[in-house]
Amino acid sequence: MRFLIIIPAHNEENNLPFTLNSLQQQSFKDFKIVVVNDGSTDKTAEVIKKYIDNDTRFETINLEKSAHQPGSKVVNAFKNGLNTQNMDEFEIICKFDADIILPENYLEILEKSFKSNSNYGLVGGLLYIEKNGDWVYEGNSNKHHVRGPMKAYRKESFLQMGGLRETLGWDNIDSILLENLGWKEVVLPELHVKLIKVKGADYTIRPAEYYGKYFYFLGLNRFLAYIAASKEAMKSKSVSFFFTIITSYENCRSQKLELKISKEEQEVINNQRWNMLKKKWLKM
Repeated sequence: MRFLIIIPAHNEENNLPFTLNSLQQQSFKDFKIVVVNDGSTDKTAEVIKKYIDNDTRFETINLEKSAHQPGSKVVNAFKNGLNTQNMDEFEIICKFDADIILPENYLEILEKSFKSNSNYGLVGGLLYIEKNGDWVYEGNSNKHHVRGPMKAYRKESFLQMGGLRETLGWDNIDSILLENLGWKEVVLPELHVKLIKVKGADYTIRPAEYYGKYFYFLGLNRFLAYIAASKEAMKSKSVSFFFTIITSYENCRSQKLELKISKEEQEVINNQRWNMLKKKWLKM
């Protein structure tokens, strides 16, 4: 199975070499990499050129800097890279970040998993971050969800769900849509992927306004959004956190901001969230 790996990169001169080196050192060699230089103002382009000049599996495209919108910016860059390629030449489509280090057997293990399990639609490892000199599990999500920096899709599943959505929450929307279509999302816990940008930082803490927008663009109805806001407020041990999330969510509703998912997909997402709620909290 051949891999197409798309890597959006904006001002990643310090991190990108680690990512590209880890890909060059993979035990599995049948892949193509497209690094999308999204309007970088540092030496990212020079870093990319070094790899292109020495390895025919590397390509790049250069974009003017896109507007920074959480979720949509990186997906827009990914799509620009994808559109330059003939997807008939590949079986696995990957969206990787420009600040990760993959273990040498990462692609080999993914390829074996996809070949051995025809219902696997999305596969990845676990993210680790550096804290006090040690690499520890990042812990920003459950261990059954493939995180945004290291997505690998079977091409059939990717096409069937209509690709990635240029919106906040895209990396949860894909999981829900794939599951609804009968594909499995699988995390391989033995594959430890290092996330190098956030050394020592706890980026799992998000501003309340972020969550309000996230719940809106995820397509959650008001009831489920308020439940989700309550959960985040309990984590933060702050009543004001809840009300700020709700205000942000309601502002998005009142402005009728465009969603990147259809009415049918919204229904799928809300049903999935409701079923999770019943299972976890109501024991139904």
